[in-house]
Amino acid sequence: MSETKESDVTQLSGWAAVRRTVGYEPLYVFAWQSDVLVGGAQVLVRRVPLLGRIGYVSYGPIVAAAAPRAAVVAALADALEGLGRTRLCALFVQPVEGDDVSAALLARGFRDSMAGVAPAATVRIDLSATEEELRAGLSKRIRRWTGKWASSGVAVRRGGVADLEILADLLRRTAEHQGFSELSPDYVRTLFHQFADHGHVDIFVGEVDGEPVAAELFTTCGGVLRCRLTGLDRSSPAVRLSVTSALDWEAMKWAKANGYAEFDLGGLSAAAVTALAKEGVSSSALDGAARFKLGFGGRLHHYPRAVELISSPLLRRVYDLLSSGSAGRAALDKARKWMRHGVRGSRT
Repeated sequence: MSETKESDVTQLSGWAAVRRTVGYEPLYVFAWQSDVLVGGAQVLVRRVPLLGRIGYVSYGPIVAAAAPRAAVVAALADALEGLGRTRLCALFVQPVEGDDVSAALLARGFRDSMAGVAPAATVRIDLSATEEELRAGLSKRIRRWTGKWASSGVAVRRGGVADLEILADLLRRTAEHQGFSELSPDYVRTLFHQFADHGHVDIFVGEVDGEPVAAELFTTCGGVLRCRLTGLDRSSPAVRLSVTSALDWEAMKWAKANGYAEFDLGGLSAAAVTALAKEGVSSSALDGAARFKLGFGGRLHHYPRAVELISSPLLRRVYDLLSSGSAGRAALDKARKWMRHGVRGSRT
């Protein structure tokens, strides 16, 4: 169902292989109509010492467009409830489309979740606009740069397997600068090779005078080209020449030329989403990543309510207690990063 509207690579079987590199294993729930697969969800699971198995669904379940949606959603919700109550001590779900999925799970004992297993909002650009309209939607700063990159020695090219070492090195540099866990080269290689043969991944490399200084890995699914990973050498001229903006602008134009419906700049932080919900919010109230993404003129795309089912009474009491105080929330944030990053580290 990779072409189903709003689908994401996190619900493709190749993603299970990617997450296996950091300690996760997949479980699946499926809905069938006669012998036709009409819906499903990939649940990624890992065992936590002293607690048991915890699972999450990132941007799922997926329901086929032509299927009887209400019946399929109900069947998948039943299956996820059963899985959460009998085989897992906790299950977290970030649906991808339709409030009906969240409602069905809430009716079966799930509750609203702030765990953040996947970003709850992102910035998207409608590629049905003309290139002139897309350019007009850019911030003044980026729009000025579109006429200066070439004369400044900045060039962007579409990459491939030969650029994986460059990408991994630039990701390492970014991790060191921002203080988050480094992605292993194995994770990056697995991600690329799992999706390259089916056209679900692309790399773009930004160069200054022929020297690679920035790179982005994009995944493609459901008619959307989505930024997944960005690496940058901050010791190079890349920062002052806004090479990451050049990467996204050229990737956006490439996506339009190749028939994609939307360009996705990647998820926003929970703090940015909260700030944007307030009237008259200024850009100074947003983190740098949010300001950068909104500079391309896209719209805020909200996903449905995230939900959770914590079937272990002990875990639920501890989780709720920690959530009630700042120190506890900090501990939960560390636990969340550990769960997301896995054994060797990842950001997705």
